[in-house]
Amino acid sequence: MLVDKIPALPAFGEACREAGLHSIIRSMKVTAKDVEHVAKLARLGLTEDEKKRFTEQLSRILDYAETINKLDTKNVSPTSHAIPMKNVFREDKFLPFEDLQEIIANAPKEDNNIFSVPRIME
Repeated sequence: MLVDKIPALPAFGEACREAGLHSIIRSMKVTAKDVEHVAKLARLGLTEDEKKRFTEQLSRILDYAETINKLDTKNVSPTSHAIPMKNVFREDKFLPFEDLQEIIANAPKEDNNIFSVPRIME
């Protein structure tokens, strides 16, 4: 299967060349039928003008991707992020708050000093 041969790595262009898939990607042309299919899957209603515009835009995106595929990435190590990532979350800390009524005043609905929200699950 075609998808099984393409690893989910930033060195996508190199992987495509190694698998002999770069010519397939280069020759991809988005058609109005492709746009209609994706719109149907996403349950989007598109006008004829939108279909035409998205067809042109997506074709230009794939054309640009082909220019990226031409870059030599043999000496570029695979990465999962373009910049170094670190955990940006702080540790949860319990802090007492003296004025309960000030907090409850922000609730859209309150019930016995507790935020009351609509049920979302049955």
